[in-house]
Amino acid sequence: MSIFILYGNDEFAITRKLKDFESDFSDPTTAGMNTAHLEARTMTENDLNNAVNAMPFLAPKRLVIISNPSGKFNNPATRKKFGEFLNNAPDTAKIVLCETMEPKEVEKHWLMKWAEKNKPAVKSQAFMLPKQRDMPGWIINEAKNQNGKIDPAAAAKLAEMVGVDTRQAGMELAKLLAYVNWARPVQGSDVEAVCIVTSQQSVFDFVDALSQGNGKTAQKLLHRLLENEDSFALWGMVVRQFRLLVQAREILDGRGNKDDVARALGVHPFVAEKTTGQASRFSMEALESIYHHLLSIDERVKTSQITLDLALDTLIVELAGK
Repeated sequence: MSIFILYGNDEFAITRKLKDFESDFSDPTTAGMNTAHLEARTMTENDLNNAVNAMPFLAPKRLVIISNPSGKFNNPATRKKFGEFLNNAPDTAKIVLCETMEPKEVEKHWLMKWAEKNKPAVKSQAFMLPKQRDMPGWIINEAKNQNGKIDPAAAAKLAEMVGVDTRQAGMELAKLLAYVNWARPVQGSDVEAVCIVTSQQSVFDFVDALSQGNGKTAQKLLHRLLENEDSFALWGMVVRQFRLLVQAREILDGRGNKDDVARALGVHPFVAEKTTGQASRFSMEALESIYHHLLSIDERVKTSQITLDLALDTLIVELAGK
């Protein structure tokens, strides 16, 4: 059996690692037929069985990616059964489990205990968000990954804007390097010219419109965003914002405030203030329902049951009516 666990709270890094697994297929034409993306919360036993036990098509192995197994296997009995199923998986399946996990959860997490028991057959790798003080260094390194350079002062300025949001930092860097055409290092003035976190502000406005049940405004904002943003990048920002809202609502329910939100979530004070304001307009029940709904749409998009643009439009109709 060949099982990998990618865990942590840096979803950008986990997504990038998944692309490495996907690029292992030597023949891109059959890669799609040999890759299954499953969202644990919404998959059935049948989905799991078929994905893992199907024979590969013109390739030695199939790749099966299972996101957030804890969402489905949430008690000792189901976890034991899932572990036994994985232990009996055929050699033709390469299984990758992706689990969102905060650093403090790792030691006691059931998945990590299972991985420990099943070494060396099960390999695991951590992907944790950097601390705020380490973000300028992360940005300098990421610029190199994107075949460019950024001045330390510019990296510090960008870090101030994005907090520890590596996905946002990666997207802003891509814009900046295109702006300087990879011809010179990115400077502070470029960051000011290109990255006034316009997309982030538009996502806040979009969520504001949804929280007020204003579908028409949300639709208009969405289409304006899609003109300037890659739809998958935008989708990532919307999902992330609702995840932050769930976490912020939890902090507010525990008598916390926007400073606690900034500290706990590692976001810029500007983001913390907006997120705290938005979270206070939703109940925890409504936010969890929306977030699960987003994960379900994500699964349908990844399995090509719906296009992302249509999914976003559908989301507005459904949420604005709530």
